[in-house]
Amino acid sequence: MNGVWSWDRALQVLPELLDGLVVTVLATVVGMVIAAVLGLLVALAGRAPSRWVTAPLRLVVDFVRMTPLLVQLVFVYLMLPAVPGIVVGCVVLGVHYATYMSEVYRAGIDAVPRGQWEAATALNLPRGRTWRAVILPQAIKNTLPGLGNYAVSMFKETPFLFAISVVEMFTAAQTFGANTFSYIEPLTMVGLLFLLVSYPTSLLVRRMETRLA
Repeated sequence: MNGVWSWDRALQVLPELLDGLVVTVLATVVGMVIAAVLGLLVALAGRAPSRWVTAPLRLVVDFVRMTPLLVQLVFVYLMLPAVPGIVVGCVVLGVHYATYMSEVYRAGIDAVPRGQWEAATALNLPRGRTWRAVILPQAIKNTLPGLGNYAVSMFKETPFLFAISVVEMFTAAQTFGANTFSYIEPLTMVGLLFLLVSYPTSLLVRRMETRLA
């Protein structure tokens, strides 16, 4: 690869990419926490008996799911100029993926056998305790593989944060390439770093799917 690939350039850009990797992982972890909590709340609100709750909620969820993540990031960033880009990125990633995770939670709740509801009723458990002690533990266990897949997907979409001035791995590679006119090394190493993190995570999710099947 002489003349195309330079190990010197690869070593030169590595510290910047590792700094970007920290930002990438941070955005994924925070975004995932927001998505997991908000997605559960959306799934529970979606089971409300009143259409005055479910209809507007469905409209908002559909709007978020049917508009591109990149557009949402840029729109919110421009609307909130005083908020740091990394904060906007984490929140928008979390809200965007919460709409998908709410469907995973809904499916997990629906998969809880009806007998569990009937047993809780027979034991005269309060509604809140039925959810906390009987339904949600089983539903969340059913949804863990799906949530893991969305975590991997979110991690791979963090390069969109470049649009709101967040210096994650891809932005760091682009900046290095623009300064040195060499893109092969930084972009190749970005791909390898993504693979290094996402592949073990996907194996973990697959193992989880097997154990919970």
